[in-house]
Amino acid sequence: MTSTTSSWTIRWLHSIAEVGREQWDKLALPLPTPLLEWQWLHHLEASGSISPSFGWQPRHLTVWNGQELIGAAPLYLKTHSDGEFIFDHWWAQLAAEYGASYYPKMVGMSPATPSVGYRFLTAEGVDQPGLMRRMLSAIDQFCQQERLSCCHLNFVDLPWFTRMPSHGFIGWQHQSYLWNNFDFQCFEDYLQLFNSNQRHNIRRERRRMEKHGIDIRDFTGDDIPTDLAALMYRYYLNTNAGYGIWAARFLNGDFFQRIFQDYRHRLLIFAAYSGSSSVPVALSMLLVKDRHLIGRYWGCAAPVKDLHFNMCFYAPIEWAIANGIQTFDPGAGSPHKIYRGFRAVANTSLHRLYDQRLKIPFEQLIDEVNDLEQVNIDALNRQLPFAKDA
Repeated sequence: MTSTTSSWTIRWLHSIAEVGREQWDKLALPLPTPLLEWQWLHHLEASGSISPSFGWQPRHLTVWNGQELIGAAPLYLKTHSDGEFIFDHWWAQLAAEYGASYYPKMVGMSPATPSVGYRFLTAEGVDQPGLMRRMLSAIDQFCQQERLSCCHLNFVDLPWFTRMPSHGFIGWQHQSYLWNNFDFQCFEDYLQLFNSNQRHNIRRERRRMEKHGIDIRDFTGDDIPTDLAALMYRYYLNTNAGYGIWAARFLNGDFFQRIFQDYRHRLLIFAAYSGSSSVPVALSMLLVKDRHLIGRYWGCAAPVKDLHFNMCFYAPIEWAIANGIQTFDPGAGSPHKIYRGFRAVANTSLHRLYDQRLKIPFEQLIDEVNDLEQVNIDALNRQLPFAKDA
């Protein structure tokens, strides 16, 4: 492909439906994450889960060379910080103290999904640095014209981040979790990482499913029963009901119906059956692409001891080993992941602040904030219950 930056045009879209699926996915499909693919983003919008009425206004940036899409970035105008899992509420409070407006702001991410992999989508064979500069400049121009206080790019892809020109964006480090497959041949191989006490604990937690009479089965692709969509949504609501004000209930039933219908090629479903019942007592939903696994949602009809660990950690890890998966991102959550072998790792969000009243204190504090987060990550990893020679 040969073109010059002067022949490129910028278009801002109010919905991903304004660009064809094939055009968008020509850029998104080569990436390791499924969360930037057209269908996933479209179902979020078309279901009404991610919409202006819930504080997400799509403003997707696209770059065109004639009729060909050569660059794209999923972007949203936000009137709150919910569903981002980057907790910048203290910035909003600081802005209020200065008499500044923090919202609306621009956010680049796969909405309501705390999973690393966000980046700009770019076509092969074009001037990548030139395209990146053009997209970043377009964001600057838009934010300044609309008087936005800031632009945030959340859970960015690390290799892309290291190649990206800073362009005034500042990196903020956050702790998350990740499982890596070190050429395990079976789940028992994986258990050998742990000290003897934790191996015993994990085996006991897995045996408890048999004691409860629970059988966990996995479904992928066309084998996924479509009637599980409504049940998945119900169990998703059950899970969120247990978190009170900390609930992350951002999706509606139509979203689950849509992805179970025509995004099933990316889904991995675990269903827990009790006795002779044909209705699962628990479900977990994960996304699979290439050699990467992403945990998303889970829920159950009623609490069962250790069912969560089996549905969200042990069964997916066993499946991952059997299917050659290299990484498993379990999503945001509590330190109990450490005791199941998920290492604490750093992920990065990028922030461009246009209001100097916010930018100056952020620049002054960010190094210390990042250092403290690394201390937290190191402290968590010291709790990994691995054998000394693991």
